[in-house]
Amino acid sequence: MPTYDAIVVGAGPAGSVAALTLARSGARVALVDRRRFPRDKACGDLIGPRGVRLLSDLGIGISSDRALGDMIVIGPTGRRALLPALPGVDYSDHAIVVERQRFDRELRDAAVSAGAEPIHGRVTSLCADPSGATGVSLAGRTFLAGAVIIGADGANSQVAAQAGLVNASCALWGFALRGYVEAEVGLPHIVLWEPRPWRLFPGYGWAFPTEGGGVNVGLGLAFGWGDRMTSRQARERFRDFLAHLTGLGVWRGPGGAPGGDLPGCLGGWLKMGMVGTVPAAGRVLLVGDAAGMVNPLQGEGIAQAMATGHAAAAAVVAAGPAGAAARYLRLLRPHARHHRLNAAVHAGMVARPRAASLAGRVLTAPVVRGAMSGAWGLYWNDLVHGALPSRHRTISALMSRSVAVAVARNRATAWFAEQLGEAGGVPNGRIGS
Repeated sequence: MPTYDAIVVGAGPAGSVAALTLARSGARVALVDRRRFPRDKACGDLIGPRGVRLLSDLGIGISSDRALGDMIVIGPTGRRALLPALPGVDYSDHAIVVERQRFDRELRDAAVSAGAEPIHGRVTSLCADPSGATGVSLAGRTFLAGAVIIGADGANSQVAAQAGLVNASCALWGFALRGYVEAEVGLPHIVLWEPRPWRLFPGYGWAFPTEGGGVNVGLGLAFGWGDRMTSRQARERFRDFLAHLTGLGVWRGPGGAPGGDLPGCLGGWLKMGMVGTVPAAGRVLLVGDAAGMVNPLQGEGIAQAMATGHAAAAAVVAAGPAGAAARYLRLLRPHARHHRLNAAVHAGMVARPRAASLAGRVLTAPVVRGAMSGAWGLYWNDLVHGALPSRHRTISALMSRSVAVAVARNRATAWFAEQLGEAGGVPNGRIGS
C-alpha cells in the first residue's frame, strides 16, 4: 500500500503550491488529480499582486509578457473609475497575465520537479484501512495512505464533503463564464451591468488583456445562500453582455458583438467568502476554492489559492500532522477577516439589486470616484492588510470598520462566530487526529 507524509488532492494552483512546499521540506507527497495536464479552467487569466509576490518568494519563475497595474471599473451608467495600483508591504504593485492552462501546468511541473509524485486518479472517498491509516480511495480501488490530507479539489470538493467540513446550503456560490475575443483592450476592465435600469446584474463582467493580444471576456454570476439554480443566467445573458461591452467601446477591433460561440468559452463554479466551509479539522486541511477562499467582492481566487496552499503546507511542516489544523487556522486569520465581513456584503448585494445599482452609481460618480478610487481598490481587492501608509489605506480601514458595524448581526458573521469562534478554534471533523 503506497504511504505518504501528505496526500494533496487537486493539482491546481493551491494544490501544486502545497505539494511544492512540502516536497521541498523533504516530505513524501502524492499529488493527485483526476484530469490529465495541460487542462483549462474558466478564469480571467490574471494573477493578482499577492500572487505575484508569492511566486517571487517561492522562486517560481513563470514568464508573462503583460504586467498590469491600474484597473478601470465601469458603473451602471457608463461612468468610469480608475482604481490605481498601489504597492504594499507584502504584495506587488501589479498583476500579471498568464493563460490559465499554461500557469497550472508550470506550477504542477514545479511541484513534481521538487519531488511530489504525480498520480492520475479520481478520489472516491476518505477513509481508514484496516490498519488504521488515514488516506484516500481512488476509483479502481486504489488506496493511498497519508499522515495528512490537503483538499485542493475545487469548489465542489469531494475531500470537504467526505470530511464533513462543508455545508453547501450555507455557502455563497458563484458561476463564471469565460471566452476570448479577437480585439484589444489596454487596461483590465470590470463592468457593473444593468440589463434593466436599476436592476444590477448579480455579479459583474470583465474584459482583461491576454497574452499575445486579444481579450479574455467573462460574466460572473453571484448567488444567495446555497442557491445554485439560476446559474443558467450567465450563459443566457452572455451575448447581451458582449453587445453592452461593444456599445461602451471597451475594446478595439470587432465592429459589433461577436457572433456564434466564443473561442475557449468555458464555465466554472466558485465557492466564495469562506462561509459554509470549515478550513481544517483533524488531519484534513482545505485550501483554495475547496475552502471557499474566493474574494466575495470580485471573485479573485488564484492568489488566495496559492497563499492558502503555502500556509497549509507550512503548518504541516511546522506542527506535524496532528497539530497542522490548529496552526493552519491561525495562519488564515488575516484572510478570514475580509471574508467574514464581505460574505455578508456579497449576500446583501444579491438580495437587493436596487441598492447594489445605487452603490455602483455612487462609487463611479465624479466626486466620489476622485476621493475614493484608491481606497476602493485596496478594499475591493483585499489589499488593506499589508498596504503602505497613505490616505487610501486610512480611508479603506475606515470602510472596513463601517462594514463591520453594518454586518455585525448578519448571517455570515454569525456563521464565522459559531463555527470558528473569535480565536479561530479548531472544530471537530470526521477524520481523526
